[in-house]
Amino acid sequence: MKLIFKSKKTMLLILIAVMLCIWFYFSLPQILFNDPYSLVLEDRNGQLLSAAVAKDGQWRFPEQQQIPNKFQQAIVLYEDKRFFTHWGVDLVALGRAIKQNIQSQKIVSGGSTLTMQTIRLARRNKPRTFFQKAIEIALATRLEFSYSKEEILALYASHAPFGGNVVGLEAACWRYFGRKPDEMSWAEACMLAVLPNNPSLIHLGKNRNKLKEKRDRLLERFAAIGVIDSLSLQLAKYEPLPEAPLPLPNHAPHLLQLAAKKNPFAKKTMTTVDLLLQQRLVEVVQQHHQRLSGNQVHNAAVVVAEVNSGNVLAYVGNARAGKVNHEHVDVVQAQRSSGSILKSFLYAALLDDGKMLPNTLQPDIPTYINGFAPENFSHELDGAVPASQALIRSLNIPAVHELKAYRYERFYELLNRLGFTTLSEPPDHYGLSLILGGAEVTLWDVTSAYASMARILNQYFERPGNNRYAKSDIRPLSFEYAAPHFDDDLTDATAIGAASIYSTFEVLKELYRPGEQTGWRLFNNQAQIAWKTGTSHGFRDAWAIGVNPKYVIGVWVGNADGEGRPGLTGSEAAAPLLFDVLGLLPQADWFQPPMNDMVRIATCKASGYRFSSACTEPDTVLIPKPGLATASCNYHQKVHLSADKHLRVNTSCAKTFQMVTQNWFVLPPIQEYYYRKKHGNYQTLPPFKPGCAGSTITNIDLMYPEQNSKVFIPRELDGNNGRIVLQATTRDEQIALYWHIDGAFKKMTRNDHKWAVFLPEGLHSITIVDENGAALERSFRVISK
Repeated sequence: MKLIFKSKKTMLLILIAVMLCIWFYFSLPQILFNDPYSLVLEDRNGQLLSAAVAKDGQWRFPEQQQIPNKFQQAIVLYEDKRFFTHWGVDLVALGRAIKQNIQSQKIVSGGSTLTMQTIRLARRNKPRTFFQKAIEIALATRLEFSYSKEEILALYASHAPFGGNVVGLEAACWRYFGRKPDEMSWAEACMLAVLPNNPSLIHLGKNRNKLKEKRDRLLERFAAIGVIDSLSLQLAKYEPLPEAPLPLPNHAPHLLQLAAKKNPFAKKTMTTVDLLLQQRLVEVVQQHHQRLSGNQVHNAAVVVAEVNSGNVLAYVGNARAGKVNHEHVDVVQAQRSSGSILKSFLYAALLDDGKMLPNTLQPDIPTYINGFAPENFSHELDGAVPASQALIRSLNIPAVHELKAYRYERFYELLNRLGFTTLSEPPDHYGLSLILGGAEVTLWDVTSAYASMARILNQYFERPGNNRYAKSDIRPLSFEYAAPHFDDDLTDATAIGAASIYSTFEVLKELYRPGEQTGWRLFNNQAQIAWKTGTSHGFRDAWAIGVNPKYVIGVWVGNADGEGRPGLTGSEAAAPLLFDVLGLLPQADWFQPPMNDMVRIATCKASGYRFSSACTEPDTVLIPKPGLATASCNYHQKVHLSADKHLRVNTSCAKTFQMVTQNWFVLPPIQEYYYRKKHGNYQTLPPFKPGCAGSTITNIDLMYPEQNSKVFIPRELDGNNGRIVLQATTRDEQIALYWHIDGAFKKMTRNDHKWAVFLPEGLHSITIVDENGAALERSFRVISK
């Protein structure tokens, strides 16, 4: 019986021992600390950009992997000098603590090692009882089996309290000293080493003398063991304690918001931002904010990035304009009307499609397309303008005609391929207004798209065959240091070819600088840059984008609440900021021309089309090869003149030997009407000699309405239809026009050929005849509902 009893007792003890071993093995949680952490943003060199307080109101930075040597020596000497030799429990210190507690008849010393203190912090400071102490001892021993000494020190330093709402060594260094932990002095390391011992009793706000005494005693211990010399000791003692916690750096608050939104589980994000450039950019934005606020323009945003990598170097989401002026809004990511900022992409696309050459004339005339009537910003008309000048001057009407030729559905798809993410409606929703601010875009997407264009051009020389590009060439910007993987597969379906991009940038390089009337070419000692401005309807958004082979700069200026202000234009409000930002960056060489995809051809200087035998003045232009498919100039025509060249003639009124044949630059009448007002050297065709038969050259044109168009006429207050204003133009201003509506003569006009007329709903025809017998017919439909 005794043997059986002993056997059962032994088995019970073995079972208990096994259970204790199992408990011991699984006693340590896989995640020791479940505390919420501050969101921390660092620059490319590990410098602190911005941080946000943790959800529990504590400044608690994410756990460190290692701690500075000075703090390690200080905390070990002060708290646990045998830390590197024990297994979680210091029996000597524990025995001394038991003796002191018995003698005092109360707990005055815990005898805890740093490992035990780490466990207590993880268990959220359980009551100081013998039972809890036993659990701490067991868990501390278990912790020693799972973690290295350095890892345990890092855990302790990351979660130790340092007074107030400051938790962890890194947060304490920034709050008390305004710098990184590895930049601490011996005095600072010793102060932080003694602070967690009793942070609620001794901290910067009270008992400062006691805190300094404890710090200095620890410094003296270092001197006694030869870690620091006597001079270093004296200098360290002279270091004052911090007066009060410092505010944490907040150089990129909006980028911090973006990082939290993009990856809510990442507590520390190392970015590609350069701290020095970021600080200088914030200053520049604030300077311009002060200038603009006089016009009640309160918000501005700037993003600067490297072209090839797409890495963001600086990110200012908004000016520091105060809460009432919505400074919390990250305008870089906000959807705003694009204004004219997309015209560069259309220009490049038309070149790439072989639909025009760099200087091809575009109509700049009154335009009415299915009720859409665009106007230029200046409310002036040139009649006809080279495409390059239309882009430089950001003219709206030529851009609409260009988009009509390219088709807005194709342009919509092109913008999507270039990385625009905010075109949420189908193409028909935007129509031709897509090129004039009818769509909302973000500064982030616009800057990314311009960077992608520059990247395609840069990478052209790195690709076999040159005319191929990698899918990764077109991609959004990135602010995270750990660059994502990009698809480098080659494709032939490029969004826009390198040659067309180069031609576009060459045009944009010629834009005038803000406040300068002499032009870009006088500033050849400055960094070259291709730049484009844009202004939205109602003066609500001012844009400026600049790009060179190395950098891209995106600028937006306006009011975050959408309030428009007079003078809020891209050239006056955003461009000056763009060039001040450019001044912060190193100079860069200009793009190399992709000559394999370009060719020099002769063009007509007046029309911009390919040179024809009728052209009077040639020009040599470097064009993308698709431009070889464009037509020859048809603006120059052979005309026959009388011997004195004052009248036009033909075989019906003059002998062949009496004719003088001359090449003449002839614009359509409606274009000529406005063109000759801006170009004093433009020569209109001479009139025909009396008795000559009609000419094949059109002398009459109807500005409004267009052929087969639908004209909406609102009803007046009395319920009747309103009037439609008909307007025609002729080459001879003095000639009379005779108007016929639906086959019936109605009116004669001379000089000013405008007529406001009542017309009922339905299909109508209009016939205009001049006094020489030339006629023009047009049909249109009137609607009023």
